[in-house]
Amino acid sequence: MDRCVVLVDAGYLLGAAASLLAGEPARSRITVDHAALIQGLRRRAEADTERPLLRIYWFDGAPDRVPQPEHRRLRVMPRVTVRLGALTRSDGRWAQKGVDAAMHAELTELARNRACSDIVLVTGDGDLLPGLMSAKEHGVAVHLWAVQAADGDYNQSEDLVAEADERRVLDRAWITRAVRAKELGGPCAPPPAPRPEIAAILSAPLPESAVAAAAAATSTSGTTDRPRGADGPGTPAPARSGGRESAPADTNGSGTAKVVPTPKDLAGLGRAHGSAAASAAPQPPAASATLRWSSDRGWVERGGPAGEPSETASLPTLAQLTSAEQRWADREEDITAVSGDPFEVGQVFARRWTERLSDTVHLQQLSTEYPRIPHRIDGELLRYAARFGLLAHKDDQIDEHDRYAIRAGFWREVDLRTAAGHTSAAD
Repeated sequence: MDRCVVLVDAGYLLGAAASLLAGEPARSRITVDHAALIQGLRRRAEADTERPLLRIYWFDGAPDRVPQPEHRRLRVMPRVTVRLGALTRSDGRWAQKGVDAAMHAELTELARNRACSDIVLVTGDGDLLPGLMSAKEHGVAVHLWAVQAADGDYNQSEDLVAEADERRVLDRAWITRAVRAKELGGPCAPPPAPRPEIAAILSAPLPESAVAAAAAATSTSGTTDRPRGADGPGTPAPARSGGRESAPADTNGSGTAKVVPTPKDLAGLGRAHGSAAASAAPQPPAASATLRWSSDRGWVERGGPAGEPSETASLPTLAQLTSAEQRWADREEDITAVSGDPFEVGQVFARRWTERLSDTVHLQQLSTEYPRIPHRIDGELLRYAARFGLLAHKDDQIDEHDRYAIRAGFWREVDLRTAAGHTSAAD
């Protein structure tokens, strides 16, 4: 068939791009516009081979082969197929397992079935040499692409270079159309553009009541840990402001609390009426509330037998509001339309929750809790986000910034729904 296929070793392409632009092969040092990168690969392949594109295969590793947000964005793009190997951690370093074998199998299968006339390989791994030679024996022209090396030397296997029919180098000018270094002052580094919602949550001050409770807990315990009101039974709960309790700490995946204060405890972003109510009539602290903290093991019970605070215990979860037909449609949307961006994940969850509420009182009740998300709903939100790989462990810790972004997206969507409800009521 007179068509071309592109096989991309993402570890090589993005690692070499990071070395070129940021000085080290860590992919965390770069940001990638995947749509622009795929479009650039397609144009370059069709121009070099003079053949229309059949498909781009994107080979990458992921923890437990769970698609990460970038993989979810890629696999819904036209003419893109994502193949995932395992990503394992050994001696403090991440290593891909099974990616080379998957590329070798795809390369030989395409050539054997004569699915294309030209194959473009974006890789530097010499383990693909037998597959390359097999493809040539089946009459397929093999084009080997390299990323410009940071030190001006080859970053590919010499045997692979020698066997390829054609070789091209993706230079710095081509790479920077879709890849940028993250550091300020580095090559092609854009100014950071944090979401204002997340920045506001991070910079919000503690209310006076929460500060007083934290100071009292600190003086009692003699440590600088987070306020102990949510740490377990037998300890007083922190004071609440405007009917809002401080949020429970996130866990580190082992079911134990992570002793790190989080911006979810901050209540400075409360709505004007909530702040006014807080200053006018602060409520007494809850004596023995059970806090449910989400973890990779499921629910972990904390506190006394009283359960959820009465003002939030009546709020239904999304699972309770969702029918079997809606659950199937939700899963279909997650697979085909939701990119996995943390902010977007929070918005999608909030949209479904608010749309399925039969009683608007629940939405108004939730709004008074801002910026705290009730424990049961927050745990369900984080478990939903885990489907997208957002809560995967990174250096044995959960990425806190993703959690802030998820919750900021949740509140943004709730605000939009609340404003829309007020507008329709006024009309």
